[in-house]
Parts: sequence; C-alpha cells; structure tokens
Amino acid sequence: MHTQRRREPGFTVVELMVAVAIGLLLLAGLSSLFTSNSAAQMEIERANRQVENGRYAMQLMTGDLRNAGYYSEYDPIELAVPAALPDPCAIDMATLRDALAFAVQGYDNSNALGCLSDVKANTDVVVVRHTHTCVVGAADCEDASAGGPFFQASQCSNQYELGSSDKTKHYQISTLNSGFTLHQYNCTEVNDSGTPADVRRLLTHIYFVANNSLAGDGVPTLKRAEVVSKNGVMSVQIVPLAEGIENMQIEYGLDSNEDGVADSFTSKINDADWGNVVSVKLHLLARTLSPSLGHTDTKTYVLGADDKGQPNVINASNDKFKRHVFTSLIGLPNVAGRKS
Repeated sequence: MHTQRRREPGFTVVELMVAVAIGLLLLAGLSSLFTSNSAAQMEIERANRQVENGRYAMQLMTGDLRNAGYYSEYDPIELAVPAALPDPCAIDMATLRDALAFAVQGYDNSNALGCLSDVKANTDVVVVRHTHTCVVGAADCEDASAGGPFFQASQCSNQYELGSSDKTKHYQISTLNSGFTLHQYNCTEVNDSGTPADVRRLLTHIYFVANNSLAGDGVPTLKRAEVVSKNGVMSVQIVPLAEGIENMQIEYGLDSNEDGVADSFTSKINDADWGNVVSVKLHLLARTLSPSLGHTDTKTYVLGADDKGQPNVINASNDKFKRHVFTSLIGLPNVAGRKS
C-alpha cells in the first residue's frame, strides 16, 4: 500500500517580508530609545558635573574666607594700616608684613594684578590672607617640606616679646622654617625662655576666573594664585580649582560702628575700609562644560548688586551652555570677633 507523503507547511515570501519589516520597525524603535536614553544620560551628567563644580568652588572659597585674618594667637589690630593697599603679588617680607592688616582685599571687575594672566573680563578678584590652622609638623598636618612662608606668633609676655614696644617682636615671618625665636605662655622674664611657639604656614590666596582651564581650551575656570616659598625661594604659583566657573562677583559687608556686624554691603571698597570688612556675599555663575543640543541660553542672571547698588545683571551669550547661580553669605569671624 502506498502512503502519500505529508507536506510540511512553511512561510510564504509575503509572510517573510512582513516579518522582516516588523523586525526592522522594532529595531528602529529600540535604536531610537537607546539614542534618546543616551542623550538624556549625557544631559544628566552635564548637569551633575555643573552642580558639583559650583558647590565645590563655593565650599572651597567659603572655608578659606572663614579663616581670613586668622594668625594663630597674634592680633593684627595693633598693626598700622599702610597708606596704600599692599600688592598681593609681592613676594618680599616687608609687603607680607604690611599685608597682615588686610584679611581680605578685592578688585572689582579688574585684571590689574601682575601675577595673574588670562583673567576673564568683568569678573572680580579677591585676596584672602591667614595662617594655616595646622601647626607645621603636627600629626595629620603637612611638614615644612610642603613649603612656606612660615609664621610664628608669640604668647610670651616678657619684655623681649609681647612686652616689647617693638611690634616686630610680637610675631615673625620667614621663608624657611628656621630661626624662629618666640615662645609660649610658660616663658619667664629671662630672655629666650619657655617652650618655642607654634609655627604655621602663612597663606596668601588670590581667587580669580580664567578664560581657560588649559591653554586655549575655552573652559572658564576658577583658579587660585598662591604666594609660596620653596627652599627659601619665594614665588607665585597658579592652581586650577573648578572648571565651568564663568563669573565671580563679590559684595563686601562693612562694619561702620565697630560692633562686628555688617551695616552695609558694597562691591567697591575704599582702601581705608578694607579693615572693616566683616562678611562677604559671594556669587558664582557656573556653566556646563559642553553644549546641550537644542538648547539656547537666553536668560539673564543676577549676581548681587553692582557698585551703584543696582542689580548686577549678567546676560547669557545665546549659546548652548546651561548655567546656574550659586550664592552664599560668608562671615569673617576672626575679623568680626576682634571688633565685637
């Protein structure tokens, strides 16, 4: 008996073409979803980095400003205020001594300092001075090899130190961590008696906004110039701090009645008033490091008040970068505390 062979059913050409078309549509959808998710993820990363850089810059400057005017046990209020503002770029001992009277010193929309380069136009510069909170060589602190200059404040009240009418006997500054002769409270009336006083690094920090992080890269960056000494040789070195910081504007709180509280704020200070600055309003404008496709920044940003007391309006460049303003009111407790 002959059995007829059964034919297996299959796909027609039309069915195969329909299946391929559906597959291509699904693939296109998945590709579009992947591209969209990737773009969204990149945008989130841009925003996160922008916020991170802005907060870091604000945190760094806030901490430094709060230490302004700290010179260990030494009170600089006894110092005579120089007739002219000291040059923060100067690296001689005489200028460093004169500058102790100025815990902060600012320049409104200026690039007049000779040790700074590539300063972004129409941005502020601020100088912060204090000693390090760490004692040189103490546990968890840098040793002398990290460089100076170095500062020692006397705590000894005998006639050779704090009891002397010569104010240069009340503190010492040196490019090297050697030759210091001042002492702590346990001294006696005998010269050179008692435990040697602590030695700290003397810090002069000049904050400014540069046009570039690296030469020609077009990334605005918060930078800091530092007056340093290495093996006794003084110099100024530039340190990049936070990329994407596009503008910095500062208002200074003036104490006009010697009670340690700011009575007014202004962005432009007379030379004789710098010793009365007891607080700072710091305004930073941060932008993303790379442009966002499809975005145009047409906003205006207010960074405090200008020297006439009017809103300090910064116009965006109609570019594709996103921006954010960071603002903080920072007290200067070392200066204010001596006045209150």
